[in-house]
Amino acid sequence: MFPEDAYEAARDAGVLEPGHLEAVRDELSAIRPMKAAFQSQYVRRLEGRHVKRTSNKAELVEQLREDIRDTLAAQECDRAVGLWCGSTEVHGCRRRRAPERGGLPSGARAQRSGHHQLALYAWAHLEEGVPFANCSPNLAVDFPAALELAEARGIPVGGKDLKTGQTLMKTVVAPALRARALGVKGWFSTNILGNRDGMVLDDPESFRSKELTKRGVLDSILDAEAHPELYGELFHKVRIEYYPPRGDAKEGWDNIDLVGWMGYPMQLKFNFLCRDSILAAPLVLDLALLLDLAARSGLSGMQEWMGYFFKHPMAPEGARAENDLFRQLSTLEDTIRALGRA
Repeated sequence: MFPEDAYEAARDAGVLEPGHLEAVRDELSAIRPMKAAFQSQYVRRLEGRHVKRTSNKAELVEQLREDIRDTLAAQECDRAVGLWCGSTEVHGCRRRRAPERGGLPSGARAQRSGHHQLALYAWAHLEEGVPFANCSPNLAVDFPAALELAEARGIPVGGKDLKTGQTLMKTVVAPALRARALGVKGWFSTNILGNRDGMVLDDPESFRSKELTKRGVLDSILDAEAHPELYGELFHKVRIEYYPPRGDAKEGWDNIDLVGWMGYPMQLKFNFLCRDSILAAPLVLDLALLLDLAARSGLSGMQEWMGYFFKHPMAPEGARAENDLFRQLSTLEDTIRALGRA
């Protein structure tokens, strides 16, 4: 949605030191973005300067499909993968009823009617037979028609919302508290960050989309239904504050109010000063390789074994998603071994 080449974009983002960036200046300068399918009502804090102009979503999807085909031809590639790393959309885009089951027909109807919830990039990749993972809290492939199309086309899909900083720590600490049967009365999390992600999340409706993926991890790990005496009264609050001086250097601070043996109160606090993009970039690279591996191995539809990477892992309807990082890692490693033996 911005016209700058990859070098200019990386320089302006200020994540990498000049020495690292200049070493690959020529390669990055050669990467120029295609125009984006962007509509400002879904990401209200940004204004696109390099966007496609069409009358409906069906035309946007067709243009995106053409972009995929042109890229494959220009780069002389046999295969591709798609990863959505765009800004968090407002919660209203996810709250209403999504296209139902019925694969292509329901998706096509959504395109023609301009259905606000159809994830354009995800649908374009599915139509082109390209594996796709959702690295944001947005809808993307997380609705029945998209999953049905992925199965029908033999395409692996995964998501959603990369688990990088504060939520990563939650999926490490919460299993330890559960293992020792320590009660949790409250868990307060706040973040400050100053990059474009922080600016977008300063919009309350965009923050609401992010909040849902960040808050959900404790529910499945601590499991209040199984242990109401320990976690039945858990109060969980998440905050994100836009603070420009920090740039990409994000800070996540957590306070946990615990209950020990005989009801004695305790507290646990931790502070993670991290770099958002430095944490996320290797996950994107891993997912690209694993999506391609999944496709070459003949896997299709929802890839639960990739949940290790995400705040809100995909799970079959009616099933509880696994959020314990160590169990997720075990599943990931077991699946890779199995694919290697196949």
